[in-house]
Amino acid sequence: MKPRHLLTADIAKAIGVHPNTVRMYEVWGFLPPIPRGRNGYRLYTAAHLDQMRLARTALHGQWPGRNIRRSALELVRRSASGDLTGALEQARQHLVLVQAERAQAEEAAQLLERWARGITASQNIAPLQIKEAAEWLGVSTDVLRNWERNGLIKTPRDRRNKYRLYGTAEIDRLRVLRMLFHAGYSTMAVLRMVRHLDTGQRRNLRQILDTPRPDEEVLSAADLWLSTLTAQEQRAQDLIDQLRQMIRKQRK
Repeated sequence: MKPRHLLTADIAKAIGVHPNTVRMYEVWGFLPPIPRGRNGYRLYTAAHLDQMRLARTALHGQWPGRNIRRSALELVRRSASGDLTGALEQARQHLVLVQAERAQAEEAAQLLERWARGITASQNIAPLQIKEAAEWLGVSTDVLRNWERNGLIKTPRDRRNKYRLYGTAEIDRLRVLRMLFHAGYSTMAVLRMVRHLDTGQRRNLRQILDTPRPDEEVLSAADLWLSTLTAQEQRAQDLIDQLRQMIRKQRK
């Protein structure tokens, strides 16, 4: 019995996208080769529809970092090539990658909350000039100046020569900033949090860090990093489930 063929419009309607999106997914290698009828129309099968669903699950929405994006693209193309078993293994690795990113983001948020409660690992530090502070933290002096320009920290100055002086409080704050940025949070997210903190409020820092204000433009996934990674973890599990179903269908 010949498989029932679907047209581009059928695939687009089933997925909820424009037909041009389906055609672009074909161009980008996210779909298996699509045969043509005598009239030149593309002839899709149920397997193409399943692959389109998989690709849409993996690719629709905001990208939480280059590594996760690259991993998602690779597993979709691998599935499109016909290697469903390899794609399933890669999907499992993709889930591990997302979980590692989320764990790092959670660790940074926990450090922030401990610091806000006055719990730090630092001992008293003699005031450092900017070059010394940068070396202490393992960042460049340009990074420290940039954080100050963006309003993330106010650095006291030496009254005699106006040089910046970083004491224990400033170093502790910079450590938290470094950890948050390293974990993937955006400048806007961190600025939102420190503004809240600098008003004397110590509660709900994790929520503030992850929740753009109504007047903010959400420009990247990192503006609401924890929420994005939580959604990506569920998406990664969905990819595994979809690939398992596709493999079962292939073996029938």
